[in-house]
Amino acid sequence: MNESPIASVQNVSKTYQQGSRDVSALQDVSLDIGQGSFVAIMGASGSGKSTLMHLMCGLTRPNAGTVTIADQNLADLSDRDLTLFRRAKIGLVFQAFNLVPSLTAQDNILFPLFAAGLDFNTTPDPLDPDPCNNDQKVAKIAERLSITDRLSHRPDSLSGGEQQRVAIARSLITNPAIIFADEPTGSLDSDTGQSICQLLRELCDQQGRTIVVVTHEPNVAIWADDVVVLKDGRIIDQFPTNSFETPQALAAHYQAATNTQHGGSPPSGTNGQINRDGQKNAGRNDDTFTSKGSYELDQPTAS
Repeated sequence: MNESPIASVQNVSKTYQQGSRDVSALQDVSLDIGQGSFVAIMGASGSGKSTLMHLMCGLTRPNAGTVTIADQNLADLSDRDLTLFRRAKIGLVFQAFNLVPSLTAQDNILFPLFAAGLDFNTTPDPLDPDPCNNDQKVAKIAERLSITDRLSHRPDSLSGGEQQRVAIARSLITNPAIIFADEPTGSLDSDTGQSICQLLRELCDQQGRTIVVVTHEPNVAIWADDVVVLKDGRIIDQFPTNSFETPQALAAHYQAATNTQHGGSPPSGTNGQINRDGQKNAGRNDDTFTSKGSYELDQPTAS
C-alpha cells in the first residue's frame, strides 16, 4: 500500500488582482510529492513557480483546490493555526538568507524553535532519534553543515555560503516535514552554490529529508530527483534527472518543453506524482555531481 504524499496540491488555482484586472498565477495545478523526494520546480519569471511554493508553504491561500502537507489540509487551519503549523512542520530557505542581523548564528538557528515554543526534550526528531537538548541539537546540525566554528558570529561576519548554511540549519531545527528552498543559490557564486546543492542532496539521501527547490538554473535542478516545469501557471512537463548527464542536457530538454508546450495537461508520462524509488540517482555520486560545473539558461529570469 502506497504511503500518502508528504505534500499534495490538487486542482489548485490562484488569481491576483492587478489594478482593475485579474491575473491568473496558477491554473488547475495538481502535484503529489512523496516522502524523501528532492524536487526542483523550474519556470521563467511569471510561470507560477514561486506562487506554487508559497501555496505549499502556507504563505498564501488558493482561490480553488486543496493543499495538504503532512496529512493536514491547510484550508482547515485558521490564520493563527496555519502560522503555528508552518513554524513546526515547514522549513524555509530563502535566496536572501533572511537572518536576523543582531543575532549570532546559533541564535538565528534556534529562533524558529523558540517562536514555535518547542524543545527537543519533548519533541524528538524522528529522523535523528538520539535524545538531546536545544544546544546539543544545534551543535549536531552545525557539525553536519560545517559551521561549528561560526556559531558565535553575527551574519555580517559570515560569507554568503556560511549565511546560507546557517539558514539551512535554521530550516532543520524544528524537524520539519518538508523543506522549501526559493532560489537558494541565487545570491552565491557558482562554486559556493554547488556546495549548497550538494548539501541539500546529502540531507535528502542520508537523512531522508523531503526537499523542494524553486530555481531557474539547470545546474541546481540537476541535483534533484525530479524536475517539474511550469509555464503560464500550468505544469507542462515533469521528468527525472537521471536521464541527463550534464546541466546542458537538462537545459536543452527544459527549453524544448517550454517552446513546444502551451499550457493544458502535462505531456505523456507526467502524472503529477513524485515518489522516491531509490533509483533516480543510481550511478551518480558526489564526484559526478561536482564535475557538472555551472551552467545556466541563455536568458535566466528569476521570479
